[in-house]
Amino acid sequence: MSPQVLEQSAAPTSEQSTAISANGEFNREAFDEAVMTTYGRFPLAVDRGEGCRLWDTTGRSYLDFVAGIATCTLGHANPIMTEAVTKQINKLHHVSNLYYIPEQGELAQWITANSCADRAFFCNSGAEANEGAIKLARKYGNTVLGMKNPIILTAKASFHGRTLATITATGQPKYQKNFNPLVPGFAYIPYNDIEAAEAKIKELNAYRPSVAAIMLEALQGEGGVRPGDREYFQKLRKICDDNKILLILDEVQVGVGRTGTIWGYENLGIEPDVFTSAKGLGGGVPIGALMCKSSCDVLRPGDHASTYGGNPFVCGVATAVCKTVEKAEFLANVKARGEQLRAGLAEAIAPYGDKFVEIRGWGLINGVELSADIETTSIDIVKAAMDAGLLLVPAGPKVVRFVPPLIVTPEEIDEALKVFSGAIAQFLGK
Repeated sequence: MSPQVLEQSAAPTSEQSTAISANGEFNREAFDEAVMTTYGRFPLAVDRGEGCRLWDTTGRSYLDFVAGIATCTLGHANPIMTEAVTKQINKLHHVSNLYYIPEQGELAQWITANSCADRAFFCNSGAEANEGAIKLARKYGNTVLGMKNPIILTAKASFHGRTLATITATGQPKYQKNFNPLVPGFAYIPYNDIEAAEAKIKELNAYRPSVAAIMLEALQGEGGVRPGDREYFQKLRKICDDNKILLILDEVQVGVGRTGTIWGYENLGIEPDVFTSAKGLGGGVPIGALMCKSSCDVLRPGDHASTYGGNPFVCGVATAVCKTVEKAEFLANVKARGEQLRAGLAEAIAPYGDKFVEIRGWGLINGVELSADIETTSIDIVKAAMDAGLLLVPAGPKVVRFVPPLIVTPEEIDEALKVFSGAIAQFLGK
């Protein structure tokens, strides 16, 4: 069949509609007919972006304080990423991991030079990175600790991904509903509660050692933007050392500069044995990573793999992102803008008294929690802000999350605060 015939046969008939018409207009009905309804989408079709701004398909501008949910590290259409993408796609975009990939080695070397890790494995997403961590922990439990059925402790209100193992690791029943049978080998503890952790480890190890790893977020993102308590993690680190338990930190949302340090664990004064990254690592290109110390690097050829993981394209772009983030002035801006945002949020909610609980966060991942006693929800505030040109994202039913690109300016912070103040006034009467 000729290329011309192929082209003609693929074209839609006059009765069919397309998600993007010939004149560039978006057709929501055609989109919904073809795409699975696994997302509760807001009525916004995004067309393009630049810096911290997005434009929809009607040409309206929005200040983006979602950044692909803490993913677009350098914002949209950033010249550094554009150059890296162009350079790499013109050189080599994909080759099998059956061969050495120099760009992968360069990124791994950057990570190990700028973290406590000795080794890195690359995949495509945060869920896959956490799956790798779970496999590593199970093999460590089986081969190093001699456990028949190793258990991994995770926290209630956590979030580790959408695969079957990672929703089991996620300590939120709403994500697990109707997906039974779940993966065995997990138990749950409250976050930031050292007594509960000690009690659960004692219970599970009562007859024989069973706990191989404890897997926690350095800051719980989907669970309400709840930072880890420094004293809790330092005590937990000692417990893990004393019992040969691996401490795994999920840094999918907080790694690569988001908190004002390169890694979230730096805010806790400890080093994990294993940690994971994705989202901001590639600034928007799909990449995930599993990192570990050599003392627990138990995975061998044939144990784990990924077709696309660590290919030249994503690694070339991710290295450009990381080398930008590592600069002192870049991280200083993240810290300063985070302080500016939290101070402004405190001023914005002050008139409403007990209608708000608190403001939480590190660097440029912050959440404002509404009181459980009022009807207004985080979705209400997010929708009102969107109507006024500001994109925000919920972190549960009562927490509004602010995760702008890390290049955000003082003026853009002030603009976001003004819109947020107007949004909450619509519901809370000021």
